[in-house]
Amino acid sequence: MTVSSSLPGESGAPRPALSIVVPVYYNEESLPETVPTLAAMARGIAGESFELIFVDDGSRDRSYEVLLSLQAAPQHRVRIVKLTRNFGSMAAIQAGLAASRGQMVGMISADLQDPPELFVDMAAKLREGAKCAFAVRADREEGFLKTRFANLYYSLLRRYALPGYPAGGFDFCLIDRQVVDELVRINEKNAHLMNLIFWLGYPSVWLSYTRRARKKGRSRWTLAKKLKLFADSFVAFSFAPIRAVSAAGFLLALLAVIYGAFQVYLRMSHGTPVQGFTTIVTLIALTSGIQMMMLGILGEYLWRTLDAARSRPQFVVERVIESPHA
Repeated sequence: MTVSSSLPGESGAPRPALSIVVPVYYNEESLPETVPTLAAMARGIAGESFELIFVDDGSRDRSYEVLLSLQAAPQHRVRIVKLTRNFGSMAAIQAGLAASRGQMVGMISADLQDPPELFVDMAAKLREGAKCAFAVRADREEGFLKTRFANLYYSLLRRYALPGYPAGGFDFCLIDRQVVDELVRINEKNAHLMNLIFWLGYPSVWLSYTRRARKKGRSRWTLAKKLKLFADSFVAFSFAPIRAVSAAGFLLALLAVIYGAFQVYLRMSHGTPVQGFTTIVTLIALTSGIQMMMLGILGEYLWRTLDAARSRPQFVVERVIESPHA
C-alpha cells in the first residue's frame, strides 16, 4: 500500500484505459456491493487496465475503513482519495478527476441507483468517436415530490440556462481524457460539474435509463443542498435572475408612476382626497420585499465572485492511498 499526501502527478507509466470516480459520503452500507460490482464491470470493458477511485468526502461513518478493507482484494484495483472534510459531492468528483489517469473516466454515485452496466454501452460510444456519453434519466423509481422537484429544475435549466440540456438530467456519465483535462484546468467553483461538462460542447451521446430506488442507507442529498444546486446552476450559467429582478423593478416603478398619476387626476378633476393607509402600507411592504429579493440575488452573484477571487482550493486532500495491486 502506498500513501501520499497530495494528488499524484504523472509518473510516466502507461495510462489505464478506464477510471471510475465515485464520491463517498456515508456509504458504508452500500460499498461492499458497489466496489466488486464496479470492478467486475470495469474488467469487462478494459481487462486489467482500469482503476476505481473512491473519494472519501469527509464521511463520519465507517466508509473509509470499509474502503481500506475492500482495497486489499487484488481484483478491485481501488485507489482512495481522502479529503480533510466534507467539501460536497461536486468537489469530491473534481478531486477524483484530478487524481484519475484513465483514457476514459466515468462518474457514478456509490449507492448504485444508477446501473453501472451502462458503462459498457458508454465505452462503446466513446470508442466510436464521441467525447461524452451521458446516462439520461427517463424515469425515476423515487417519491413523487423528489421527482417533481427534479423535473422542475431541469425544465427551468433547459429554458433559461442551458438550452438543449437533457430533460431528465444526468449525474452518471463517461467522458474522454480530453474533457477531463479541460475540467481540471477550468477548476470552477460553485458550478454543477455535469452542467459544466454539457456546457463545454464536446460531441456527446445520450443513453436513457430508469433511476432505481435507493436500497441501502439514506440519502444525504438534503433540501438545503438542492436549493444550493438550483442557485449555483443559474448563477453560473444564466443571467436570467438578474434580468428578472430588473424587469420586476421596472414594472414596479411603472405601476407606481401610473398609480401616482391616477391619484393626481382624481385630485385635480374631482377633488378626491388621497386616501388608503392600508394600500400605502401594502405597497411599501411589497416593494421592500422585492428589493430584498433583488439584493439577495445580487448577493448570490457577488458571493460567488468573492469566492472565485479568493482562490481557495475546491478541496483539500489529506492523503491518497494507492492500490497495492495496480
